[in-house]
Amino acid sequence: MTNQLQLAFVNFKKDSYIIVEGKQNADRFFIIREGKVRVFKEVEVVEEEGGNVLSPGDFFGVVSTMSSHSHIETAQALTDVTLISVQKDQYGQLIQNNTPVAMKIILQFSKRMRYLDEALTRLTLKSTADNDPSHLFKVAEYYAKLSQYNQAYYAYHQYIKYCPTGPDVSLARERMVKIQPYAKAVYLERKADEFNRTYPKDTMIFSEGQPGDELYIIQRGSVKITKIVNNNEVLLAVLKQGDIFGEMALLEAKPRSASALAYEDCIMLAVNRENFQRMVSSQPQIVTRLTQLLAERIWFIYKQLTNTLITDPLGRMYDALLIQLEKNRTSLGPVPYTFDFGPKELVNMVGLPAADGNMVLRKLLENQKVRVVDNKMALQDCSEVVKQTEYYRKMQKIERARREASMRM
Repeated sequence: MTNQLQLAFVNFKKDSYIIVEGKQNADRFFIIREGKVRVFKEVEVVEEEGGNVLSPGDFFGVVSTMSSHSHIETAQALTDVTLISVQKDQYGQLIQNNTPVAMKIILQFSKRMRYLDEALTRLTLKSTADNDPSHLFKVAEYYAKLSQYNQAYYAYHQYIKYCPTGPDVSLARERMVKIQPYAKAVYLERKADEFNRTYPKDTMIFSEGQPGDELYIIQRGSVKITKIVNNNEVLLAVLKQGDIFGEMALLEAKPRSASALAYEDCIMLAVNRENFQRMVSSQPQIVTRLTQLLAERIWFIYKQLTNTLITDPLGRMYDALLIQLEKNRTSLGPVPYTFDFGPKELVNMVGLPAADGNMVLRKLLENQKVRVVDNKMALQDCSEVVKQTEYYRKMQKIERARREASMRM
């Protein structure tokens, strides 16, 4: 494998820094051949699952390299180490020559995503994620209350299907009869050979709590990924053409951790578990894209976790806007920019209840450079968000240092 690919071997002495958090232009990742490496962050928001010490066969730097963002962690050699250095553009070839490595990366990413997603839910929403199929009834009730009958009907149906002896089955049936005339749910039962699917706007693709064995590739349209916690719908992401989602349930055979809704009319390609295994070896470009998307999501969720440390809710709102600018690779200079979400979604992003969020939003809009245009958040000057976020992060650092000093006294 190494000859064909011409992968480089690199050596680092004990205590050397291999990658440094915040450093731009991550263009390669590393697989450990010999020795031990410690990875850590300036501020550990959550303890890494499996610990922070890596051994031969483990890899690091993949998230930043494959998402083309700055490094989210620092890696230091605990012993003398020999590493295999893989450049970003070699990844496709690595997959073709060594499918198990690709599968290991994808499965580890998927596991990390789920772990971080649950940690984020606990931190922002002070709640644990409830992902077994009985949760489908709560999801249906939430949407029914909001008169969003497409989503409610879909979730009631899935609840009855996966919890046929559940305590709320007869109530779910009653509710379905009532709302059926107003509901436009699609693909309530799926056929194994139905790979190309069309979802009208505001229909549910899958619900949190629903068992899943497919991932989806968006051919046309956009999709909202949301989660209901504490009776609030939290927007996790808006995905567009070319994006892949739903892979975690497929890879780990666990219930969906979030819901997917058609944000506009959508055409999807559905890939089941059997087809996925074939795809890994036969279509490295799709697997490369999946790795990039998972890397992008992990990078994004780390940023969201760091956002939870900002105690001032206005600071968190500025930071949420900056994360979106970085995610979209937008210029952070004095240029205008319009986001593809509105004020309600911004409040959801920082996990604030509607009443508190609207108060903070009013404060945010006192800044003349932040506006709402056609129900979308808009900036007259992106550098203003950078300036404000830096100020609040600095205040947070001072506050943290003050707290640590007082604990030592």
